[in-house]
Amino acid sequence: MLLAPPQPWPHSSSSVAQALSNKNSCTPPSASLSSHRRHGGSPMAAGFYISRALALALALVSVGALASIIALSVLYAKEKTKDLEPSPTSPAAATTTADSSFPSPSSSPGPPVPWQQYRLPDTLAPVHYAITLWPRLEPDGRGLFIFTGNSTVRFVCLKDTDLILIHSNRLNFTLLQGHEAQLMALGATAPAIKTTWLELTTDYLVVQLEGRLEAGRSYLLHTEFVGELADDLAGFYRSKYKENGVEKILATTQMQPTDARKAFPCFDEPAMKAVFDLTMIHPLETVALSNSINYDPINVTIEGRNLTMTRFHSTEMMSTYLLAFVVCELGFISSAPGAPVLIRIWARKQAILEGQGDYALEKTGPILSYFQNYYNQTYPLTKSDQIALPDFSAGAMENWGLITYRESALLYNPAFSSIEDKEYVATVISHELAHMWFGNLVTMRWWNDLWLNEGFATYVSYLGADSAEPTWKLNDLMVVFEIHGVMQEDDVPTSHPLSCEEGEVQKPQQIRHLFDTITYSKGAAVLRMLSDSITEEVFTQGLRTYLEEHKYNSTICTDLWKHLQVAVDEASPGLGLPTSVEDIMNRWVLQMGYPVVTVDTRTGRLSQKHFLIDPEAEMDRPSPFNYEWIVPISWMKTGVKQSPLWLTTKEATNSNMTIGGADWLLVNLRTSGFYRVNYDQENWERLLAQLDTNHQEIPEINRAQLISDAFNLARSKLVNFTLALRTTKYLVRETEYTPWLTVSNNLNYYFLMFDRSPLYGPMQAYMVKQVEPLFNHFKDITANWTKIPDKHTDQYNQVVAIQLACKNGLKACEDLTYNLFNAWMKNPSNNPISPNLRSTVYCNGLAAGGQREWDFAWSMYKNASVASEAEKLLWAMACSKQPWILTRYLEYCLDSERIRKQDASYVINSIAANVVGQPLVWDFVRANWNYLFNDYGNGSISFESLLYSVTRRFASEFEYKELLRFEKVVESNPRFPDFHQALERTRVNIKWVSSHKDQILSWFTEEAKPKPQP
Repeated sequence: MLLAPPQPWPHSSSSVAQALSNKNSCTPPSASLSSHRRHGGSPMAAGFYISRALALALALVSVGALASIIALSVLYAKEKTKDLEPSPTSPAAATTTADSSFPSPSSSPGPPVPWQQYRLPDTLAPVHYAITLWPRLEPDGRGLFIFTGNSTVRFVCLKDTDLILIHSNRLNFTLLQGHEAQLMALGATAPAIKTTWLELTTDYLVVQLEGRLEAGRSYLLHTEFVGELADDLAGFYRSKYKENGVEKILATTQMQPTDARKAFPCFDEPAMKAVFDLTMIHPLETVALSNSINYDPINVTIEGRNLTMTRFHSTEMMSTYLLAFVVCELGFISSAPGAPVLIRIWARKQAILEGQGDYALEKTGPILSYFQNYYNQTYPLTKSDQIALPDFSAGAMENWGLITYRESALLYNPAFSSIEDKEYVATVISHELAHMWFGNLVTMRWWNDLWLNEGFATYVSYLGADSAEPTWKLNDLMVVFEIHGVMQEDDVPTSHPLSCEEGEVQKPQQIRHLFDTITYSKGAAVLRMLSDSITEEVFTQGLRTYLEEHKYNSTICTDLWKHLQVAVDEASPGLGLPTSVEDIMNRWVLQMGYPVVTVDTRTGRLSQKHFLIDPEAEMDRPSPFNYEWIVPISWMKTGVKQSPLWLTTKEATNSNMTIGGADWLLVNLRTSGFYRVNYDQENWERLLAQLDTNHQEIPEINRAQLISDAFNLARSKLVNFTLALRTTKYLVRETEYTPWLTVSNNLNYYFLMFDRSPLYGPMQAYMVKQVEPLFNHFKDITANWTKIPDKHTDQYNQVVAIQLACKNGLKACEDLTYNLFNAWMKNPSNNPISPNLRSTVYCNGLAAGGQREWDFAWSMYKNASVASEAEKLLWAMACSKQPWILTRYLEYCLDSERIRKQDASYVINSIAANVVGQPLVWDFVRANWNYLFNDYGNGSISFESLLYSVTRRFASEFEYKELLRFEKVVESNPRFPDFHQALERTRVNIKWVSSHKDQILSWFTEEAKPKPQP
């Protein structure tokens, strides 16, 4: 799954998961962790044998499916008024909760009974599901959208037991009291059901038996249920949109990580793989889609309604979180007939007619072919559907054969979409297609290794997209889009390791916390580092044998290390690893953070230590390796690349690293290693002198690295802050993108700390001096902003130039954006603004304007038919400097008719980024916390991200106390987010501002003065 996209400009320093909360462990520190730990994956191999008895039983199930759903619908019609009543005390409670006729038996004091534990016991393993679902795409008499369904799961008993636990959440079985579950045995007599109940805390349907299930035997469990087709963007949910003025409803899914249980009862753990046979009943005018290709639909009549019934081919053996189904009236375009894999792009019919799916269709085939070659595995399915949904909480989801996307992640319109939008579509498609093998074919055993799925997909998404767009040089851009950003998330004591013990991740909310920038971006960074260290060829060879051995099964990360080790051994001795792959990677995976490597070029001494942005911070989490890493050292001496080496201890000496005279040393070429580098003062001076005289002698990516390292080393008090600021002085001659983006990202902390203080003026004056040459450079090469630069990164850097110039008050920039925005207002049907520049022009136009400009942007947003254009306007409207307008905009976020639930968090965070809007958001969040948590807390809003956005400017004792006070107000909610990182960040900000504000004011004031001409 790809997380929801960051704001459209500037490029996030972590384009996958900007500013999400990190934890001191794999779970929030306050969470109560069960000691129960599950070992082993599903015992079933790829494919399964269907016995004659099973074939007969499944045939009976298939024949009875339609009758069951008709009966269930009749019961629902009779009793819906008493069984679907929303809870009056909890706005977020599902409308289909169990009633009091299903009491949970009391438990005696002692160890938790099985249904009180969040992990399934190791007694049963699913093999096959037969599921029939009928979603209603119109509300009933009380305004509720519901679905009815039945499911029969075949499972194998692994250990004798008298208990069946199967996940179920917000499914109502009370309509069939006394018939909630039916159990059959294949080739034997099944024990009778003693009692059933719903265990709401752990999401179980509990089936207590009179006798025992026998190890080695297969059983069938049949259930019938009603669920709500809610608009909460999780499980089986509804989405709506307008087409030709008519409102349309579609039903779709988002199962990851633990929401398949909201659609049907299932063994909802990733290792519990099974085959799925799905039947959908739906309106005649709609089409049903799922993971596999469908049989020819047939018409049926139920309750006097003419409907369609669509059955799908059996899926491959897969995890429940990868199941997907959609009922919709969308249109599609497809690959040419006869292609080895049917590729279809689905979206709103208008979007398809406008060609918004063409780019996705053009690139999916080549990227799919690239990964088939990369993995040396044929794509396992016969089709690849990719569907753009009007309402979707994530960026995209890798459902096997039916990938779901936000519209902005799949659709591209060159008349409205920027080069960043285009790149986002390419990399998201690549990310999700990478999962078809790594994640879907071979799946992590448990969520504690989620990083392996998502970090790997993030890493190779750049490779796949680069193969489709080779002129973009995406492999280098990964450094500034992923690595620089996540390093700033991983240098605090509230971070967490990439992987941890399974027992640390039990509850669904603990699992959801893992979907953060550490998992995605750091995971990608350490895999990139490993690939670079052992060579891409060896890395790929190990990956291929890993996939071949474990396909259709589940693994842990050490399984991958073993295959990579075999590939390394076959390639030795040329690789020269100091120890095993597993030993190297355990240091990076099982302990949080990363090192700073210090090089003394006078003696050749190298040393490493754990890098923390606050060197005085106390570490609560012990490290199994005492915060020591095995570090690959790539380096050059005065522009000449040297032989790589390894730092395996706290300290070492290498005489080749001693230099003198004008020579300079540069470590961590291409930023291939996940660490920072510090030098003795003499080498820093030589590097700064090289930047001043001929900066191009230092590779572009390493110029960005020097800036990033210097700023963060300064914040950690390892170098003087003036050294960091001096790395920006050469920028008057820099025209490349990655150094400029790095400066922008790092100076952003200074602006956040000081944009409410007298220091802001001198900072702006200095930045105008530095950025004006870049602004004029792009004015010249674009013929006064009328042409688009040829180079991919120049198109990005043009935006950086305008954004920084306008942000810091360059008059020529303010005139440019004001005139462009007003020209559009005068002729709304003819937008003169290049798609690449729209985000920043819209923002600056709205910042300079008032109600007239804002209302114009709002009307353009409401009429936007291209998702990426709508996102640009959503973000830009947060740039207003009028408090009352921003307050009104915040109120719109509580109305899903104005701001879609999927966009509410995006808008609130964007307003918080505005210095005028930040205090308004702080008040808004505190005033509306309960409503936001209850109505938006099921997937629409990341509250860790919200806390980050609203508190990242906090740098005073008063704000720290306010945050503490708010924590006490909301901590009674069992799902309240972890405030620890926000409090820690505020504490660090207070110390940093107090220590440095006077010196920083002095430096910027001096440097902003006009220099005498020679």
